[in-house]
Amino acid sequence: MTTRRSVLIVLYEGVQSLDVAGPLEVFKGAANAVGDPDAYRVRTASVDGRPVRTHSGLGLMPDAALGDCAPPDLLLVPGGLCTREQDPRLVAWLRATGSLAGRRVSVCTGAFLLAAAGLLDGRRATTHWAYCDDFAERYPSVRLEAEPIFIRDGDVATSAGVTAGIDLALALVEEDHGRRTALAVARHLVVFLRRPGNQRQFSAHLAAQTADRPTLRDVQHWIAEHPADDLSVEALAARANLSPRHFARAFHTEVGTTPGRYVEQVRLEAARRMLEDTADGVAEVSRACGYGTPEAMRRAFVRTLGTAPAEYRRRFRPALPTP
Repeated sequence: MTTRRSVLIVLYEGVQSLDVAGPLEVFKGAANAVGDPDAYRVRTASVDGRPVRTHSGLGLMPDAALGDCAPPDLLLVPGGLCTREQDPRLVAWLRATGSLAGRRVSVCTGAFLLAAAGLLDGRRATTHWAYCDDFAERYPSVRLEAEPIFIRDGDVATSAGVTAGIDLALALVEEDHGRRTALAVARHLVVFLRRPGNQRQFSAHLAAQTADRPTLRDVQHWIAEHPADDLSVEALAARANLSPRHFARAFHTEVGTTPGRYVEQVRLEAARRMLEDTADGVAEVSRACGYGTPEAMRRAFVRTLGTAPAEYRRRFRPALPTP
């Protein structure tokens, strides 16, 4: 018998459309994957049941008014511009009825609404990186963590900005229906296999700025395309025709991180992609990504992702088809 869950997604004026559509597509995709349209019975609701307009201008027609909805198995609160100036009716409903949901989930700044309703007090939580300082100041009773893309704390889960809601939804599908179903949904949606929740909100290329001067931009591209090469400060400085000291100072100023840290992040991402997308052994991956030894790569994975390379591959690479 397939596990069946009721899902209620809250809508309001100014909601972020992707915060709604991303998880919804994951849950609908999972229902298709397991062959049961009721595996996730997804409904949407606004405070008064009236249509809402998203931040991008898209109109959404809810299925019901919140007051007519029973506590669902899974309540999802998306983010949006209005989450920091909350509708008191929505907060009151979350406090009275949303608190009875089996699992309470927020995407992006939806965490502000859960916190305003007291549903995050004493719990670990995250939100979009740009609003973490504001969140921490408003809700000191919440144990905010700014770096993870999503956090589970008992029956409450919060995620970072926009696409992190897809990662969290895939994690919930895996919990309900197993890893194979979650991977099938990820492949169908053409997204990367579910990222671990403790992965940082930024990749190396998102966290770092693109250098202004062409020679430094060329170095950034070289690092990404040749992770196994000599990427010492001296070698990179020679490629930029600068002294090592001048190069290190200019790189940090324009990119926002040191050359060594940037190289470390790029190598880690290259190793992750190889573990997800190829059948190469851990030793081969470590050499191809510039670690030199499997042990050096293992230490980098444990330090940053909290898991060893072999375990990372087991969790986030789709099973190979049976010959």
